[in-house]
Amino acid sequence: MKLLIVDEDIDLCLGLREFFRKSGYDVDFEFDSEAGVARAESGGYDLVIADALLPGINGLELLRRIRSHSQMPVLILSAKANQEDRVTGLEMGADDYVSKPFFPDELLARIRAILRRTTHLPRAPQALRVGELCLIPGDRDVSFRGKPLGLTPMECEILERLMRFRGRVVSRDSLTLHLYNRLASPLDRSVDTHVSRIRRKLGSGRTILLSIRGIGYQLRCPENPEAEMVKPAEERISE
Repeated sequence: MKLLIVDEDIDLCLGLREFFRKSGYDVDFEFDSEAGVARAESGGYDLVIADALLPGINGLELLRRIRSHSQMPVLILSAKANQEDRVTGLEMGADDYVSKPFFPDELLARIRAILRRTTHLPRAPQALRVGELCLIPGDRDVSFRGKPLGLTPMECEILERLMRFRGRVVSRDSLTLHLYNRLASPLDRSVDTHVSRIRRKLGSGRTILLSIRGIGYQLRCPENPEAEMVKPAEERISE
């Protein structure tokens, strides 16, 4: 796997490169935001790590440019830890948002979780269908009423999980553990932000994806409305 780090902190870049190389990753870095954008847009990377507070073209602008033409995974680093900035980054399509200072081991775990979700692995091509919603696992091909939704990899992963448990409530905690390989913190709204984006992209069909206050989310089954009672999913975290 090949990573690109875009951060003006030279010591941080050198330290992370050495750390990631010991874990088997090939790492490039750029200290200048313009050069970082150009290298990121050139392709050839499995994931980009960008500082949100870069001078000139900041990390969020770099993210916006990448998302305009690519679904390449992007992880945002930032010394600003407030919830508003995290939500902004996630709404713009970031795959994760990590506050500085951080432990390298935690950053590596989050990168591995992203790459597990986004790396193409052999999977059954059979489509998942819930009413007029169709998702082909592994291909990130999602459509509603015959029209593509243009979901990000993270959004596809969440929707696939909800479709597999259709008609049942899936808790935020189990979604967070499935997606990030960690438990949700009380202030962590990452999953909520991604679900809000999915509902917005569903447009007139957003009512099939329900938010169950204090519990999680439920994808309704139009073909079996009598079964749409709010009840916890009979799920196993390890699934």
